[in-house]
Order: sequence, then C-alpha cells, then structure tokens
Amino acid sequence: MRDYFTADQVRGYEAPMLAALPDGALMRRAAYGLARVAADELRSRTGGVVGRGVALLVGSGDNGGDALWAGAMLRARGVAVRAVLLAPDRAHPASLAAFRSAGGRVDTDLGEPDLVLDGIVGISGRGPLRPPAAALVATITAPIVAVDLPSGVDPDTGAVSGPAVTAQVTVAFGALKPVHALAAPRCGRVELVDIGLGVGAAEIRALTAPEVGAAWPIPGPADDKYTQGVVGVVAGSAHYPGAGVLCAGGAVAATSGMVRYAGTAAPQVLSWWPEVVAVDGFADAGRVQAWVVGPGIGTDEAARAVLRAALATDLPVLVDADGLTMLAADPALVAGRRAPTLLTPHAGEFERLTGRDPAEDRIGNTRRLAAEWGVSVLLKGRCTVIADPDGQVLVNEAGGSAAATAGAGDVLAGIVGALMATGLAASRAAAMGARAHALAAALAARSGSDTESPTSAGPLLGQVRDAVRVLRAQRVLKP
Repeated sequence: MRDYFTADQVRGYEAPMLAALPDGALMRRAAYGLARVAADELRSRTGGVVGRGVALLVGSGDNGGDALWAGAMLRARGVAVRAVLLAPDRAHPASLAAFRSAGGRVDTDLGEPDLVLDGIVGISGRGPLRPPAAALVATITAPIVAVDLPSGVDPDTGAVSGPAVTAQVTVAFGALKPVHALAAPRCGRVELVDIGLGVGAAEIRALTAPEVGAAWPIPGPADDKYTQGVVGVVAGSAHYPGAGVLCAGGAVAATSGMVRYAGTAAPQVLSWWPEVVAVDGFADAGRVQAWVVGPGIGTDEAARAVLRAALATDLPVLVDADGLTMLAADPALVAGRRAPTLLTPHAGEFERLTGRDPAEDRIGNTRRLAAEWGVSVLLKGRCTVIADPDGQVLVNEAGGSAAATAGAGDVLAGIVGALMATGLAASRAAAMGARAHALAAALAARSGSDTESPTSAGPLLGQVRDAVRVLRAQRVLKP
C-alpha cells in the first residue's frame, strides 16, 4: 500500500522527533534529500552539476529553511545558487547563515537558472500565492522542484483557489500527503525522502500495481464459470445501446466467469459479445453474484422498477449513470441496505446526489456521502477517490486523463461489477478496477506511439485484457 497523511498528522509525527533531535537536524535531513534530487535533476536535464545555476524561492516557514539548506549543499557541489527572500525579516536564520557561509547569493531576482526550488510555503500554508510570489512564479521558464508540495496548492485537498506553482518534481519529506495524489498534475513526479518519520496507520491509501495484480482473481484447478463470479448487467437501451455494449464488454474483459445481461439492448450486446447470456428482462436474468445497474437505461418507470428490484436483493449492487440520477430523486432506495452498495458518480452526478460540488475537498466530500448514505462511493476523476462508510479511503492517481472520454465510465462499471461478483469488497474491487481502467486508457492512448494521443471508449475497452495481464505480471508472489 501507498499511504497518505494529512498535514495535521505529519506535524503530529514530527513533534516528538523535533523534541528529541538537535535543533535543525530534521531540517538538514530533509534538505540533504532535496539537494540530492535537485542535483540528479540538473544532471539529467543539463548533463552536469558543477557550474549550473539554481534559484531558490524562499518563504518565511520551514520550507524556506529547507530550500536554503539545500542551496548551501548544492553550493558545496559547485552549483551557482541565488536566493530570493520573499520575507527577508522572517527567513529561517540558521539556514540563511549556512547559505551565506557556503557562498550562496541573496538577490532580488531569479536570474536565468537551470532549475528553481519552490520553498515559498509548506504544509501549513493555505490559499493562493501572494501577489509578489505569484509575480515571480509567473516569470519562471526553468523546471521547478517543489519543496514538499507546490506552493499555493492545499496539502490536504489539492485544491487551487488562485495563483499556484506547477512543479516538474515534488520532493516529499517523510510521508506522502493527499496533495501528491489529488493534485498530481501540479506536483509532477513525486520523490519521497525518508527523514526517519515514524508514521502510524493511514486512513488514505492507494493500492500498488503489484498488489492489484496479486489480488486479481485467477481461476484455480477446481474453478468453473460459476465459481469465478457471475455478474448481472442492466445497461443500455434502444436510445443508448452503446452503454450496454461497453458495460457488458468491461465485465467480459475483466475475465468474469459469466456475464448475464438483462435489458433492451440485448441484440446489440450479443452482436459484440456472443459469450454473454442475454435476456430482455431483469426477472429472467437467472442467478448472479452481483449487479451493475444504470448506464444508459433511462429514468422512466420501467428503469426505476429495475433499480428497485436490484437494490431489493441481498446481492452487491453497483449503481452508475442513470441509476444515480434516480437515486438522487429517491435516496430511500438505498437507505438501510445491508448488502454491499457502490455508487460511482462523476462530479456532476455527485452534485446531483448531494447538492455539493465535490471539487473543493474530494476526499472529505466523498467520505461524507459514504457515511451519510451508508454506502461505498467511487468519485471519478484523474485521481479516483473511493470511500467506505467507516471513513477509510482508497485513491488511484491515473497518471493522465486518457480515460476522460464518453463511455469510459460504462467500461469501468463493468470491470468493477465483475470484480464485486467474485466476492471482493466493494471498495477493493473499485480500487482495483480503477487501476486497470486507467492503465487500459493509457495503453490505448499510446497504442502505436510513444506519446499520449486522444482515445475513446472502444480502444480503451480493447486494452482492458492487456492491462490485466500487465498487472498480473507485476503481482507480489507469496513465498
């Protein structure tokens, strides 16, 4: 697992270390890691370190101190370093003295550096960059290495409410913070520096690719199509047959033991997936181990009756798209439901369900919906956020936005539903499905090319099996 800790948690873990260590020792540990990453970045971008130029943006907090200590260390390696102090009377005194002693130059402008270190604010900072800092950042053309997090980006929510830094690399100290997943495009590549921080249990976590691969169901010698998970799919209609094709296809590609389709797009589904068992009505679907309900089924009384029937079962149910629109009008449909229930909204659907735009605090808002409704929730986005009613959160940072295309959510619903049918917990199935879905989108976007290009749901679906194979190949094997 990859763990993420809030700013308050990190400060709590730092407190006993600061009390036990000599003054400034923890800062120098962080600065050493920062200087190492900066030197590596110089080497990879310019071919060397000696004689290269680095500029520091130095705020009044500890992040400014980290940057100044790192600048002193880089100066000892032969780097020309200059620092712009945004609050000269509040610069960290010990680190500023070390910087000057090493031959670092304090200036009023950044010059033309090969690299810039952003030490404006740290995890205690909130809100956008102040005008003087914003004006300086706007002039930067060199790559930026952020100290712990990009200044102007909220450490816990990743929200940006005004001018903020966009870094090519972010050096995280001691522990990852939610910003590193939620605002990945702002952070760039994230390098975690170990400073000896003793952290506890995390409430925000991410499955690694090897963990997903290890948990992905693989048929054993005694398995048959029924024991590998039978998923029922209610998706698509005469108006939107493609939703049924994509959703059922996602379930097939996720290596479900059997997919049973119940809906009015049965002919179209069978023309694409002849292995699917298809009927016209929910009552005739036969035995399944989980249901996926909603994509493209409409919101008329017939659709509402099917949603009510699925939610009245004691089976796991994933509700998506039109199903969410109907739930927004009648939340009582899931009230008190004891079987696993997973809602998979995008931001607009989330707002219909709750009356709240989730963007300001994606984790907090997703947690709140899960707790209030007693369900698991997967909030879609480049960083998928999955919350259980008990407050536990799994995130999946996709690494790109290739899945932001019409129909991709239908594919995701099918993948996750197939995993739920195998008996996986709803949140675990959601996180695994999101990881495979993101990888499939990336593979589709890079198909035949080294760079990402626009893709669509069809090519994405075509890459799901390959994505599962890649994840399985990375699995952690138990001894």
